[in-house]
Amino acid sequence: MKSFIDLIELVKKQEKKTVAVAAAEDHEVLEAVIFAHKQNLAKFILYANEEKLAKVITEHNLQLPKDVIVINADNSIIAAQMAVKCVNQGKADVLMKGLVDTSIILKEVLNKEYGLRTNSILSHVTVIELPRLKRILFITDCAMNIDPSVQELKEIINNATHLAKSLNFRKPKVAVLSAVEKINPKMPSTIKCMEVAELFKNDEEVIVEGPLALDLAINEEAAITKDIKGKIKGDADIIAVPYIEVGNALYKGWVFGAENVKNAGLIIGAKKPIVLTSRADTHEAKVYSIALSLMM
Repeated sequence: MKSFIDLIELVKKQEKKTVAVAAAEDHEVLEAVIFAHKQNLAKFILYANEEKLAKVITEHNLQLPKDVIVINADNSIIAAQMAVKCVNQGKADVLMKGLVDTSIILKEVLNKEYGLRTNSILSHVTVIELPRLKRILFITDCAMNIDPSVQELKEIINNATHLAKSLNFRKPKVAVLSAVEKINPKMPSTIKCMEVAELFKNDEEVIVEGPLALDLAINEEAAITKDIKGKIKGDADIIAVPYIEVGNALYKGWVFGAENVKNAGLIIGAKKPIVLTSRADTHEAKVYSIALSLMM
């Protein structure tokens, strides 16, 4: 899979699944739902304050498809509770964040009685399509785990490779990111990257190398010029970052600072995938995130 167009086509070939949206009274979310429905990607259950939802639909001249189910929820907290329970009970396959704070929806996801928590770490994966590279990249973790330990970063990488394999990446290449390739005690990320890569040394399902600078991870010419000896020579599929600041700045720098960049975001490691995008993301990014979740 090289692009989000490829992703959309893959989803269309699947049996239609259902997405439960928590607090759907947001026009970008609604536009994403309407577009995804028209593309025959999924079915939808919207949990929202019906009065506010109607107002948004009227203000933005939207028209919900008749078979989209709307269930009234007085506020975003109740909407999050209802949507999580819906997914937990198997009535929906994907949970999607609408106009609700991330902390609120994650609190419900982690609820011991009806949440979606497993023994796996929850982590965020951004998938980004950069025109210059003519392919997609996975970046993790940009939005959830602040300073993962070596073991936690290993699990975060496992989550990302699971997603990559669901998109037909047979043996994903993971670059564990730092500023340089040599171990430097004054640069703790180089040590963390080395230790994480060592944990995957005998893994035959994935290639993990680090520390690697970004140019060597995504640019073949840079890797050739610097005579890199590893298996990753500018062709990494997954960028694993040692700290959240690195991934967050990288993702936002590309999305808001470059032209024609496309992106999607998911939380994985729960019982079902969770579509979690920024309020600043376009409805296009939300559509791609929905499609990404459906492939899992």
